[in-house]
Amino acid sequence: MKRSSLCKPWEHQLTRRRWLAGAAGSAMGALALGGQIPPAIAAEVKKQNKQVLFVWLDGGMSQLESWDPKPNTEFGGPFRTIPTSVPGVHLSELLPNTAKQMHHLAVVRSLCTQDNAHSSGVERIQRGDPKNRGVVYPYFGSAVANLLPRNPSGMPPYVWIKPMSGGFKYQDAGFLGAKYGALAFGDGQPPENLLRHESVSEASMASRNAFRLAAERRYAAQHGESAAEANCFVYDMGLELMNRQELFDSSKVAPRDVERYGTHDLGRHMLLARRMLEAGVTFVKVNSYGWDTHGDNFNGSLSLVRKFDQPFAAIVEDLAASGMLDNVLVIAMSEFGRTPRINGHLGRDHWPEAWSVAMAGCGINRGLVVGHTDPTGTFVDSEPYDIGHMFHTWFNALGIDSQKHEYDNEGQPLPIANEECYPVKELLA
Repeated sequence: MKRSSLCKPWEHQLTRRRWLAGAAGSAMGALALGGQIPPAIAAEVKKQNKQVLFVWLDGGMSQLESWDPKPNTEFGGPFRTIPTSVPGVHLSELLPNTAKQMHHLAVVRSLCTQDNAHSSGVERIQRGDPKNRGVVYPYFGSAVANLLPRNPSGMPPYVWIKPMSGGFKYQDAGFLGAKYGALAFGDGQPPENLLRHESVSEASMASRNAFRLAAERRYAAQHGESAAEANCFVYDMGLELMNRQELFDSSKVAPRDVERYGTHDLGRHMLLARRMLEAGVTFVKVNSYGWDTHGDNFNGSLSLVRKFDQPFAAIVEDLAASGMLDNVLVIAMSEFGRTPRINGHLGRDHWPEAWSVAMAGCGINRGLVVGHTDPTGTFVDSEPYDIGHMFHTWFNALGIDSQKHEYDNEGQPLPIANEECYPVKELLA
């Protein structure tokens, strides 16, 4: 599906968009009241387009200290397993809060993705391992921003909440064009210089914007639509965020939620992710760094997995309580897992041969485990799945037939997922 590239007049009807944003904000406020949503607003929330929360644990989470524990085995490590809310399913004891939400989750324990390098693995996983057709495929976030309808809230379709710096990350979009890149909020902060200077009136701001639009149309007429579309799109997003600055105001967050999600960076970022989803963002990616535990893996996992467990369980619980989980697909994963064999530094190295991914929500069956590994967790001993299978599954969960739907790259048809793979039907509701 190819979208028209230049801004349309309706895209600049800010009055309507502000009204819609206000309605979304009202819904958000209602949701913050512990799920006490008036029926009319709840119905509006259910009409929202499908959305995605993508939690990226950069460096490689150990499946043995999380989703696929093997206690009391040669490579199992020191941690025990605990029961979950699904009878017969056990997780690592480092996931006590997530274990209580297992009835909302689906865990795949049979990923086999072959690539054990960070440099290529991150891109391979987030692009879905497409065949080489001489183009750069989009990351999953950019693909979803392109393939799903634009949410009427007017919020950016793809935001990335991450430690360190922010900015507009056009590289994620690949051949789709910069318009589908990610707007990154460095350390959860809004873009710089978002406030309108007090010396600029609202009328003056509207006049300046009208002049900008006229200049962009003239530029596009002379240089082609694609030359101006990303610039126009970024301005639109900036204007919308200028009107929604309360989303970044941590003083408006309930103290109880701060406590539940945690005051560490991942807790703060996941809480902001919830607010972005409630405001209407289609795809929200949250990054956590530092999971490359080649040394001292067990103390590292003790800290990292517990830090993940708290906000991940909280956001799944909140999305489920509000009914939003019916529309929001939640995914938590890395670029690979960790080796079963423990190295000389008490660490685990890179292991793409047998690892796990967790998901929940929109279009996904709940409370199940798919696939299994051998007794030491070294290899998959059920049907192995590559990332291409996951992309097919996620697109279908979002209502997109991944085996029929194609990109249109200026006349070149391209599959949206690796055509040698297929959806995992067991996962689809």
